[in-house]
Amino acid sequence: MVQKASTTLTDMMNKAVAREIQVSVQYMWQHVMAKGLNSAEIADMFEDAAIEEMKHAEKIAERLFYFDVVPTTKPNPIEVGGDVKHMLEVDAKAEEEAIDLYKAIIKQAESEGDSTTRLLFEQILAEEEKHHDTFTTLLGK
Repeated sequence: MVQKASTTLTDMMNKAVAREIQVSVQYMWQHVMAKGLNSAEIADMFEDAAIEEMKHAEKIAERLFYFDVVPTTKPNPIEVGGDVKHMLEVDAKAEEEAIDLYKAIIKQAESEGDSTTRLLFEQILAEEEKHHDTFTTLLGK
């Protein structure tokens, strides 16, 4: 028998998919647009983060599909412009929002006894915290 997830949990997971699509596009365009001092290294970091975020979207979408829920295809608003410092500030904020959302999803999954979803988001959370650390370190914070 297939485990059922609450509408609350699947709605939260769809918010996560929208966010993952957003930042994967955002980081990839920032990879292309990064200019200035140290931009080559930072551009490569944006590209690597974009690929990781797309993999997150795929994993979450697969979990939603397991619950017979169609994953969203609409990203959250994408912000790519500005200088590298602005990009990093926007991205650090996006990661902070993801960290908060994923902690809430972990808590909700735990309350529903859904250890698979909890474990998935614990793994993704660790990578989001790594992205946040990278962005804030580059900002000198």
